[in-house]
Amino acid sequence: MSNPKTKFSVLMSIYYKETPEFFNKAMQSIWDNQTLKPDEIILVKDGPLTAKLDEVISIWQEKIPNILKVIALKSNLGLGDALNIGLKECSFNLVARMDTDDISMPDRFKKQIEIFKEKDIDICSSWAREFDGDETNIVSYKKVPKFHKNIIKFSKSRNPLNHPATMYKKEVVKNAGGYKKMLWFEDYYLWARMIINGAKFYNIQEPLVDMRAGFSQLKRRKGLKYALYELRFQKELLEIGFINIFEFIRNVTIRFIVRILPKNMVKCIYKLLRK
Repeated sequence: MSNPKTKFSVLMSIYYKETPEFFNKAMQSIWDNQTLKPDEIILVKDGPLTAKLDEVISIWQEKIPNILKVIALKSNLGLGDALNIGLKECSFNLVARMDTDDISMPDRFKKQIEIFKEKDIDICSSWAREFDGDETNIVSYKKVPKFHKNIIKFSKSRNPLNHPATMYKKEVVKNAGGYKKMLWFEDYYLWARMIINGAKFYNIQEPLVDMRAGFSQLKRRKGLKYALYELRFQKELLEIGFINIFEFIRNVTIRFIVRILPKNMVKCIYKLLRK
C-alpha cells in the first residue's frame, strides 16, 4: 500500500510594486508545471495592489478556487509581518515559501517532500539560479552547504538558505518567534533564531528555484543606507549570541567595504561569490 500524500501549503506575499506577468509565471511554476501540486496556496496582499495585479489574482482564484486563499491587508506592513499573518492561515505543518516573481522548478516540491520523509530535519532549502531580465539569462548560482553542521558554520558570515526555495515546519518557525522586523534580513534573522533553538537544517545540492536577481538587484543593496541596516542586523546577531565579537567585527568590516565600493568592483566580487 502506498504512503498517503504529505500535505503542504505554499506561502506567498505580494505588494503593489510587483509585475503582473512575473506573478503569473510564478503561479504557473508552482501549480501548472509542478509534478507534486500544493494542497493550498496562501497569498497575502500586503496592502492595496494595482488593478492589473488584482486582475491576475482574480483569474487564479477562478482557476483554483479551492486551493488559492487570498488574505487582503488594509495597508502595507512589510514582508515579515505579512508572512506571519499568512503563516497563521496555513492549514498544514509543512510550508513552502515562494516569492511572487521567482520560478520554481517542476520537481521542486516533490524533491523537498522526499527529503522530509527521509531525514530528521525541520527546514529544507536548495541552491538557486539567478537570472537577469529573461529567465533564460542565468547569470549566477547561489550555492549553499548541504549538511547541518556546515550550514551553521556558513551562517556565521552569510545567509545559509535561499529563502524563496525553503520548505519548513510551521511549528518550528513559530517556536523561534516567526518572522520579525529586520528590513532586508527577515529570513536570515529567522534562520539564526531557529539555529539557536536547535532546528535541523538541510540544503538540496541543486537549484530548485530560479530567482529574479542578478546585478540589477545588487544595485539596490549598495550604499551607506544599506550598510547601516546591515550594521543593525549584525549588532542584533551579536546581542542574541549568534555570533561573537570577532565574527561581528569581521562581518561588519567586509560588508561595509563591499557596500560602498564602485559598481564594477562589486560586480567582480559578486561573480566570485556566485560561481
